[in-house]
Amino acid sequence: MSFDFQKIISQLLYNANDPLLFNSGFFFFYFLFVILVYQLLYKHKLARIFFFTLCSFYFFYKACGFYFLLIVLSAVVDFNLSNWIYKTLNPTKRKLLLVISVVINLGSLAYFKYTNFFIDIINDLQIGQIKPLYILLPIGISFYTFENLSYTIDVYRKQFKPVKSFLEYCFFLSFFPKLVMGPIVRASDFIPQIKKDIFVSEHDVSKGLFLIMAGLFKKVVVSDYIYINYVQYIFDTPEKYSGIECLFGVYGYALVIYCDFSGYSDMAIGMAQWMGFSIPANFNTPYQSTSITEFWRRWHISLSSWLRDYLYIPLGGNKKGKVRQYFNLFTTMLLGGLWHGASWNFVIWGALHGTALAIDKLRLTFFPNQKFMKFPFNFLGWLITFNLVCFCWIFFKAETLADSVVIIKQIFTNLHIDALGDLVNAYGKVFMVMGLAFGLHLLPNRLDEYVIGGFQKITIVGRALVLIFIIWLAIQSKTAEQVLPIYLQF
Repeated sequence: MSFDFQKIISQLLYNANDPLLFNSGFFFFYFLFVILVYQLLYKHKLARIFFFTLCSFYFFYKACGFYFLLIVLSAVVDFNLSNWIYKTLNPTKRKLLLVISVVINLGSLAYFKYTNFFIDIINDLQIGQIKPLYILLPIGISFYTFENLSYTIDVYRKQFKPVKSFLEYCFFLSFFPKLVMGPIVRASDFIPQIKKDIFVSEHDVSKGLFLIMAGLFKKVVVSDYIYINYVQYIFDTPEKYSGIECLFGVYGYALVIYCDFSGYSDMAIGMAQWMGFSIPANFNTPYQSTSITEFWRRWHISLSSWLRDYLYIPLGGNKKGKVRQYFNLFTTMLLGGLWHGASWNFVIWGALHGTALAIDKLRLTFFPNQKFMKFPFNFLGWLITFNLVCFCWIFFKAETLADSVVIIKQIFTNLHIDALGDLVNAYGKVFMVMGLAFGLHLLPNRLDEYVIGGFQKITIVGRALVLIFIIWLAIQSKTAEQVLPIYLQF
């Protein structure tokens, strides 16, 4: 039996058509290698940190090629700036160093993400005619940029003492489970864990297993299946479908984006758990929310809390009167929409959520949460919130503003609810998966701990068999067409 070394080497190199992702076959062997070597090194702090950092940089290289050098450069810049800020006593110099950090980080993000957006605006306004530039968006740049900014700002606020080891900072910034699509991890939550002795309990192993399996199930079995077999048809050519088909396409996309992103987050948190590191949860059953305010406490928690602490509160939060609070909410969500991407659809998506949050705060002023007849009020709140969020997803998903308008027009003027039976018959399996996913989502969170406790009671072989079954199920459900994670583009 001979080995094709050239093929092996090509597998180890970056391939733009096959980036390294959690649900790829190569990643399974890569993660197995990391875990096996980790067993030899976890008691040796320096070796452990060096190995993890090296593996993380390699993971990033396999995901986006030589753009991984950007994270190295950003680590050099913010590691030094944060230490200079910490050592500098002059308030003006400290503020200047912080401004330099903010300008470099946001400037880099703006160049890669918004250059062509601004060029299009200039061309549309006929201020000039500029040819768009060919710029590839580096994977994960939005996530590690926000981590860099929060680190430097926390040091400036004297809420966190910067690390003295550049290797530790690289480890924090590049830790591969959360590198590509988050969660956005604060230095104050993660860096203290680097210095502690690693201890992985039975509960950690079981919880990690549960999260990895749940994430894989959400991403491959639910999200990819619904998207490939129904949702993509609706959003690619919405004018071909009736309002009822478009409506269920929007509901389907609500599941697609949740299961895609939360599934990836679950896998990241689960893998970190196996390595002895705790990463905060990024989702908490958001479609159970009974208000838009509650939704943003449950959806993409690491981003919403970042926007709150580093944008909404510095703008004045709720400390400068009601009108200013509404303006701050609107501005925060508008910029949050722009964070997701450079298009008018994301601007509208952010503006809608900002407006909805302001209206919800105004509602609480005149109609505080009702204790009387709690269930009907909560159900009404859930119904309004879920449909509002789904309406906003139209702008988030549609390629153009014109496509968004078409979908909305079809739903409100061409519903044809009498076609629902034919729709269910045509896409029976898709609707079964959607129903299963919604049902699982509405289950109480405490059931997760029961499952995790059950994993603790079975042997290692039993756990391995359960994991192998989920992987097999994911392989059986996997489509021939690769479905890249949605938040990979952000």
